[in-house]
Amino acid sequence: MRRKARELAFKVLFEHAVGRVSLEAAWQHATQDVEPGEIDQDADVLDTEGLLFAQRLVQGYQTQQEAIDQILGATIEGWSFGQMAKTDLAVLRLVAYEMLFEPTPHAPLIEVAVKIAKRYGGEDSGRFVNGVLARLLKRIEAGELQAIAKIEK
Repeated sequence: MRRKARELAFKVLFEHAVGRVSLEAAWQHATQDVEPGEIDQDADVLDTEGLLFAQRLVQGYQTQQEAIDQILGATIEGWSFGQMAKTDLAVLRLVAYEMLFEPTPHAPLIEVAVKIAKRYGGEDSGRFVNGVLARLLKRIEAGELQAIAKIEK
């Protein structure tokens, strides 16, 4: 369920970036046909809890957008946001928010991010996203960036 929620949040951030629409409008568009508990084409259920989690991620990113973009800008080597694939940037923004501001453990989160990048991005998206998130994780572990405590599973 959380994977599907992250995919929904990713789609909202992607539409926001590409369509140059507000996050609220992108959220409305992405969720207009989604009913809690509805089975999508991948036969996964996105329940009310999943919708709320996706909404929390989008709203959290919106609140921290400037900080997230500054952190990513300092973490990504050799690329500007304008040069990057918009799918990769949307995944990175979403997961950077979650790595820094949510209690999600890093390893499974990075794994999900790579899967989303491979599914929606280009041939090298998974490798690129993994590399950027690995550098972000090193910055967190080195104490260069502050992240909230993680829940150990």
